[in-house]
Amino acid sequence: MKYGLYIHVPCCIRKCSYCDFHSQPMTEAEARRFCGALEAELKNLPDGFSPSTIFIGGGTPTALPEDVFARMLQGIAERVNISGVKEWSCEANPGTLTAGKIASMREAGINRVSLGIQTFDERLLKLLNRIHTAEEAENSFRALRSGGFENISADLMYGLPGGSLAQVERDLERMLALNPEHISCYCLSIEKNTPLARMELPEITDEDSLGQYNLIRGKLKPAGFEHYEISNFAKPGRECMHNLLYWEGGEYIGCGPSAHSHWQGVRWANAADTEGYLCGPMKESEEKLEPEAKARETLVMGLRKIRGVSGRWFREQTGFDYYALRGEAIKKLIEDGLLEQAGDYLRLTERAIFVSNQVFSELV
Repeated sequence: MKYGLYIHVPCCIRKCSYCDFHSQPMTEAEARRFCGALEAELKNLPDGFSPSTIFIGGGTPTALPEDVFARMLQGIAERVNISGVKEWSCEANPGTLTAGKIASMREAGINRVSLGIQTFDERLLKLLNRIHTAEEAENSFRALRSGGFENISADLMYGLPGGSLAQVERDLERMLALNPEHISCYCLSIEKNTPLARMELPEITDEDSLGQYNLIRGKLKPAGFEHYEISNFAKPGRECMHNLLYWEGGEYIGCGPSAHSHWQGVRWANAADTEGYLCGPMKESEEKLEPEAKARETLVMGLRKIRGVSGRWFREQTGFDYYALRGEAIKKLIEDGLLEQAGDYLRLTERAIFVSNQVFSELV
């Protein structure tokens, strides 16, 4: 059985205008206290817990002061059995990377970095309240490559207010020139209570967003990227193993404020409260998933993969046949042209990929 470990670092330099993740600027003293609290939580991992993947996200982990960042990575390596780790990822943002932090990642055993570029358009970077310029993003990528990282993922956003097909194409050209191993492309979702929502900007139409998405797909395939999940593209063998664990119904433990876990049939979340976390992690919610509910969730998550869900694999994984589980809903979605059966695989149709949430809501 493969297990994952997620670590949420709630630190950032300043909030991006679209961000609704739990994060905040932290003083150096708060950052040090966070590391201490994280070390205490890691000590309480279940006996024998040995993850195959680790993912450090946030927030911006690399926003921590250089020595605190190094301490955090050392603390993870000392308190977690990393002997079986195949992929250890860390998120990073341009404007927060230093040579020292890159060296600390390499020394700790991190072998994959996810760089949050988002766009190379200077006007849109300001709209998103990013702390970096396009040139700094390129320099950060090259610094990671020079620092020895051979597996770099880069984030790109589309569907931005004021964006266009031409702008997305320019972003793709600059991204491909860097030659990353993996690209994640996310359509902007304007969440309530974010600064971007309060700006009351004219919304981009679904038709325009779909046009940009199709442009991305059309450009990345001939560049050697496989579209393996709704928002993710990878060169052969460079799919994100940690995210595949989520999409394939694997078990994982999350540490840090707001981190989620699913372990031995129980799902829980730490409270999204950094100050409270510094005094000790607090569970915000906990529920035991019945086998049928877990199976439905596994089906929905698996359908995020472009190849879909194998019926044989699903039975082995969950003990259920997905037609016995949700047969009427599946048949209707097939009739509506949103799902298709391709051999042993049930998968989204081409036109359903962009409106996948509509499909998932019918299957939960």
